[in-house]
Amino acid sequence: MMEEYTVKGGKRLRLGYTTGSCAAAAAKAAAYMLLTGCRLEQVELATPKGIRLALPVLKIQMGGSAVSCAIEKDGGDDPDTTTGALVFVTVERQKNPGIEIDGGPGVGRVTKPGLDQPVGAAAINSVPRRMIRENVEEMQRLTDDFSGLKVTVSVPGGEALAQKTFNPRLGITGGISILGTTGIVEPMSEKALVDTIAVELRQRRESGAAYALLTPGNYGSDYIRDGLGLDPEGAVQVSNFIGDAISLCRELGFRGALLVGHGGKLVKLAGGMFNTHSQYGDCRMEILAAYGAAAGLDGGKAGEILQCAACDEAVRILREAGVFTETFAGLTGRIASQLAAKAGEGMDTGAILFSKVYGELSRTANAGQLLAALRENG
Repeated sequence: MMEEYTVKGGKRLRLGYTTGSCAAAAAKAAAYMLLTGCRLEQVELATPKGIRLALPVLKIQMGGSAVSCAIEKDGGDDPDTTTGALVFVTVERQKNPGIEIDGGPGVGRVTKPGLDQPVGAAAINSVPRRMIRENVEEMQRLTDDFSGLKVTVSVPGGEALAQKTFNPRLGITGGISILGTTGIVEPMSEKALVDTIAVELRQRRESGAAYALLTPGNYGSDYIRDGLGLDPEGAVQVSNFIGDAISLCRELGFRGALLVGHGGKLVKLAGGMFNTHSQYGDCRMEILAAYGAAAGLDGGKAGEILQCAACDEAVRILREAGVFTETFAGLTGRIASQLAAKAGEGMDTGAILFSKVYGELSRTANAGQLLAALRENG
C-alpha cells in the first residue's frame, strides 16, 4: 500500500499509482530478472510526478527466455475501478533488435481513430509506453545486454473491468487501458476539488485580478502557454467542474472569465453539461452531428460522426465535408449563451476551444476581448 498523502479541502487523502506505473514497474522487474537470472521481490520506480515508488513484485515466473511478474494496482483513496487488479508483464527475448511493446489478454485494443494510439494498437498510452521503454532500457544498460526484447502487458479480468469504464464507448475493446501522465493517482472528492478551486479563485481575486483564466486541466495549460503565449500558472484548473467555477467567479466579483479547453470536453457545454465528467453522460458526438447537420452535413456523414470515438476524428469529417466553420460557429454561439446564462448579469464569459491535432477550433465572439484583458492584467 502506498503511504503518500495529499490534503484537499481539509481532508487527508492517500495517493495511489496508475496502471501505467504498474506496467512500467513490472516491465523493469521482469527485464532485470531475465537479463540477470536473479529473482527480484521488490522494484523501485521513478514516476513522472517525481515520486519514487517501491512496489512488491508478485506472481513471478522465471524461464530461460522469458520472465513474467505482476504489480498490484493501488488507486489510493480515489474511487478507482482498477484498484486491486494485477498488471502482468512478460519480457521475452526475440531475434528482432530493439524493444517491442504490446498488449495481451485484458488490455484493450483501439478500434476507432482519434485516440492516443492508432487503430489496431494496444491501448497502452504514450506516457506509459515511454516509462516501460525507459525502464527496460535502464536494465539493459545495467547488464550491458542489448538483445531484442518483447514486452507484453496483460491484466487478468481486464475485459470485465473495462465494462465499468468508458472504453466500450471509445471503441477500445477487449480490456482496460494502461493510462497515466504522472504515474500517480491523486484522489479528490468532488467537494474537496470545488473547495480547492474556490481557494485559488479567491486568492487571485484578493490579489487584484479582475479577470479569471480557467482551464479543465494539463492539456489546457499547455495550450495556454504554447498557443496563447500566456503563463499557465495564471490559470485555475477547474477539472470537470466548469459550472461551479463560473458560479464562483460570479460570487467573487470577477468582471470576466475566459475558459480555454480541449474541444472534446468543452463541446459538452453546448448541451448544458456544466460538469463534464463522463459519469454524468457523453453528448459530444450527438452535439457535433446535430450542429453539423444544421450546417448542411448530409445524413451519412452525420452518422459517421455518431460513431466517432474522439472529437478530432469528428473534426476531420466536418473539415472534409466543408462544413467545419459553419458547424463550430453555431456550436460556439451556443456555448457562449450557455456560459452567459450560468454567469448571469455583470460578468462577461467566453471560451476558446482547441485540438491537439488542429490547433484552435473556435472561440466565442468576446474571447478576444477577454484575452486582451487578461494580457493587460497579467
